[in-house]
Amino acid sequence: MKELIATPNLASFRKEVDRFLDRIREGDAFDLLSTSDWIPNMDFSEKADAFTVKLEVPGIEPKDIEVLFQNGLLTVRGQKMKVETEEKDARYYRSERSYGSFVRNLRMPAAVDDKLIAATFRNGLLTIMLPKTVEARAQAIPIKAA
Repeated sequence: MKELIATPNLASFRKEVDRFLDRIREGDAFDLLSTSDWIPNMDFSEKADAFTVKLEVPGIEPKDIEVLFQNGLLTVRGQKMKVETEEKDARYYRSERSYGSFVRNLRMPAAVDDKLIAATFRNGLLTIMLPKTVEARAQAIPIKAA
C-alpha cells in the first residue's frame, strides 16, 4: 500500500499567505521575525472607546499564557504543551496539530489606558479589552449654522 503523503490544502495555504501579507502591510514586523513554533489566529477590532483582541488558543491553560502591554505594544506569549506521546507501533497518516511556544505582538494605533486593560479566557478564546484614553476617543463635533 502506498504511504499517504499530506498535501497542503490550497485554501489553507492561501489563508496563511494572506495573513503574512497583511502583517507586512500593517508593519507588524515583530511577528514576522518571531521564532515561534506556531502562531494562533487573532482578530483585532476597534470601537469608539476600546480595542478588542481575540486569540484562538485551544488546548492551553490560562496559566500558560502571558499578556504584557508596554509603550503601546501588546505582547501575548504562551506555550502549548504536547502531553501525548506517540505510540511506537502506530503509523500516523496525518499530524496537523501545533505545539510549542508562540508570541504575538500588536502595536496599538491609538493611546490605551493601560490601567483598565482586561483579559478573559473562555473555551480556548483569549479576549483582551484595551480601553482608549479619553484623548484618543473620537468625538463628534457639532456644526453650527452660520
